[in-house]
Amino acid sequence: MLAIGRSLMTNPSLILMDEPTEGLSPILVKTVGNMIERMKQRKLSILLVEQKLSFALKHSDFVHILNLGQIVHSSLPKDLEKNHAIQSQYLGV
Repeated sequence: MLAIGRSLMTNPSLILMDEPTEGLSPILVKTVGNMIERMKQRKLSILLVEQKLSFALKHSDFVHILNLGQIVHSSLPKDLEKNHAIQSQYLGV
């Protein structure tokens, strides 16, 4: 949370968030989600790297799945949510 606040102090046009929910309680995960939504409303570009699929789908406008450094799937979140074959193959869901 502190890292997010500090990065916003520089007035960036892009912010990279690497696993921002890792190790957080459910209440703090919700807080981080709310912060992401506020940043999106302010037209801040966000590159979100996240292993919690439900969180990533809820807070993303577009998703890419990487495997061995290659993009193997790109879609809207709603399309990935329905694509159980891709989820099973690459995400272990």
